[in-house]
Amino acid sequence: MPRDLPLANGHLLINFDTRYNLRDIYWPHIGSRNHTQGHMNRTGIWVDGKFAWIGDDGWQRDLHYHDDSLTTEVVLSHDGLQLTITCTDVVDFDRDILIRCLHVTNDADHPREVRLFFHYDWHIGESEGANTVCYRPDLKTLIAYKDRCTIMLGGLVGDSAAGAPQESRHADEGIHSWATGYKEVNGQQGTWVDAEDGVLGGNPIAQGSVDSCCSFSLGQVAFGGSRTCYHWLAIADSFFNARKLHLMVMKRGPDSFINRTHNYWHLWVTNKPLEFGDLPQPLVDLYKRSLLIIRTQVDNDGAVIAATDGDVWAFSRDTYAYMWPRDGALVANALSHSGYSDITSAFFHFCARVMTEDGYLLHKYTPEGAVGSSWQPWTDEHGQFTLPIQEDETALVVYALWQHYTLFHEVEFVRPLYRPLVKAAAEFMVSFRDTITKLPAASWDLWEERRGVHAYSVAAVYAGLTAAANFARVFGDTDLEEKYARAAEEIKDATRQYLWSDSAGRFLRRITVQPDGTIVPDMTIDASVNALYAFGMFSPTSQEIRQTMEAVEQRLTIKTAVGGVARYENDYYHQVSHDIASVPGNPWFICSCWIAEYHIAKATTVNELHAALPLLEWVRARALPSGVLAEQIDPYSDAPLSVSPLTWSHAEYVSAIRWYAGKYHRLTAIQS
Repeated sequence: MPRDLPLANGHLLINFDTRYNLRDIYWPHIGSRNHTQGHMNRTGIWVDGKFAWIGDDGWQRDLHYHDDSLTTEVVLSHDGLQLTITCTDVVDFDRDILIRCLHVTNDADHPREVRLFFHYDWHIGESEGANTVCYRPDLKTLIAYKDRCTIMLGGLVGDSAAGAPQESRHADEGIHSWATGYKEVNGQQGTWVDAEDGVLGGNPIAQGSVDSCCSFSLGQVAFGGSRTCYHWLAIADSFFNARKLHLMVMKRGPDSFINRTHNYWHLWVTNKPLEFGDLPQPLVDLYKRSLLIIRTQVDNDGAVIAATDGDVWAFSRDTYAYMWPRDGALVANALSHSGYSDITSAFFHFCARVMTEDGYLLHKYTPEGAVGSSWQPWTDEHGQFTLPIQEDETALVVYALWQHYTLFHEVEFVRPLYRPLVKAAAEFMVSFRDTITKLPAASWDLWEERRGVHAYSVAAVYAGLTAAANFARVFGDTDLEEKYARAAEEIKDATRQYLWSDSAGRFLRRITVQPDGTIVPDMTIDASVNALYAFGMFSPTSQEIRQTMEAVEQRLTIKTAVGGVARYENDYYHQVSHDIASVPGNPWFICSCWIAEYHIAKATTVNELHAALPLLEWVRARALPSGVLAEQIDPYSDAPLSVSPLTWSHAEYVSAIRWYAGKYHRLTAIQS
């Protein structure tokens, strides 16, 4: 189920799904570790003998964020229960605390007793075993812990001013009732079952494969009246530090944390002004929302996580919660151009730390910097040793670093990265080339599905070597500047020679060089050939690129009512339809943005620039109501597919908006 409302502060990340179930609790890194492992954590309500989980059918849900902030604005209503719940959730911008505020209104024509329940399915340290959960009567809290992770559950109930500081509020403090118990062993389902009669058993402690549920009584709520419940999780590396956070919330009041977090993120996303030209306001709103969602997926130690949707674990027993250097470089580039140099600086230092001594980056990394799991072997199809890399990942980090430097001119920042990152990667890119074609040697493609010499990788290496030559020039390494620039030009010439097809009248997505030197072309049309102009190798207005991109747009546009653009012909990943003529693959947000960017790049008038607007509007219209963009969508139903949100999807949309705004102002300046 798509993650609809991510909240984070660079250490703690919380994901809610489209039914407003809390699903993921990542700490102490974004992407590591998921202490619920994507399992359902239920919120329920009992009113005069009737019970419902908020994730059940029967609820009307309106899931949004407050404008220009990472504060949720959720409205739930249930005709059968005659209740309306207005919810606000935040992860404090500075401290590792999730705070939830649920304002419950009684819509019935008589007073009724109301109770709220919060259930958690603990997998602390990403394992269901050896967890402990217990009740602390001195604090009126539940505590779940394992190793160096302690999560303290607190709360209070009162009127609309219950969130005020302790000395000025009138509230019933602490958990009212609780249950600790077992699940996933001996057929036991968990304490959420205990909640459905409105009464919790009060077992004080459980150890092993455990879950817990806590309850708050809102008392008798008058007709048309309301009561407010605050509930929070304080997360730290010890009981004592978690208690400090809990007591801080109790003393200062939860509203102070909600308000300051709202104000922080509002300032964060609005203090980097951009002249949007004639872009419609809804597209601008999604631009700002995308920046905020991107930030939720970035760890403070520099890792840019591809996606934190824990549901993919059930599909493959692995996740997207890794740092792919390619995704990270493209996200960092979007953030750099948006003015967020501090965030992107940490990313480049992360890459320098994990760079191999031979000058290349591997497939993916954990948020802590360890090598991630991989399906790319150390042998080729002939059983010979080969590097398990996607060379575009190494190249794009250098390219993005040069973009960062041209924007901010931070010499002291770049200096320690020049030798271990720029020079090391450039020397590798110069040497890792096919002896016959002088193109980059075979590696895995950006889609991680096939080996060969790919147009996308070739364009990325050209961009990376050009960036390295630029760095060598500013650092006075004239010989290296010439070496890297010459290699880049050789690759450009070889691209024309080997990747252009006269018969097809377009660039190919890939060639394979056989051991005997035979070159086998791959005629499949693939949207990723856009890299040949996007990374600066060829002009977007050249005839070669025009013919190539026209073929891409014509063949990969989805011919259903949904529309959008596929990755490539007969894309098998999450494939919904075998009607390849109409649905060459599922529509991807990234690829749809690429086509919009191409129209922007080749536009010579404002009217031509407007050709990009329908594609940008297509992206906006298919975001979840909260603004979240998935990886891809169903070509018939518009339903999100694969992970959601995908950080790269949001970054590509941010880049497309900035391309549009910049081109608009250049064109209007010329025309005026």
